Amino acid sequence: MALKDTLLRIFTWWSGSTVSLEFYTKRNGQFVGEDELGNRYYRAQGPLIDRSVGSERRWVIYNGYADASKVPPGWRGWLCHATDVAPSEESYVPREWQKPHEENLTGTVAAYRPRGSQLSYGQRPAATGDYVPWVPGE
Repeated sequence: MALKDTLLRIFTWWSGSTVSLEFYTKRNGQFVGEDELGNRYYRAQGPLIDRSVGSERRWVIYNGYADASKVPPGWRGWLCHATDVAPSEESYVPREWQKPHEENLTGTVAAYRPRGSQLSYGQRPAATGDYVPWVPGE
């Protein structure tokens, strides 16, 4: 591993797991499962550090760039203690009306830009003339 990669793993959290997270995971983490995007999920094996996190500590190690929108709904519910059973421990079949997971595209070229937005392509629509400014004293 190059010096740059080592320094990035020590000081940054957004481009993968840090060295301290890897160390904590090896010491205290119990692997729970992996989602279709390659994110790995863990729970703490030892005593609680903070009782405000619930009955157990749960976390995710992202596959690549750390973006919370990369966590599918089933795993999000498990991480937030909304469900006790992890998606890897149950036989869940999505309903036909449920859409597949799509990551947050804000800030990318594929972001939604409605008609009239300054960032959309093409010509902006002409003003309709229905705006009447406020004039003091009227």
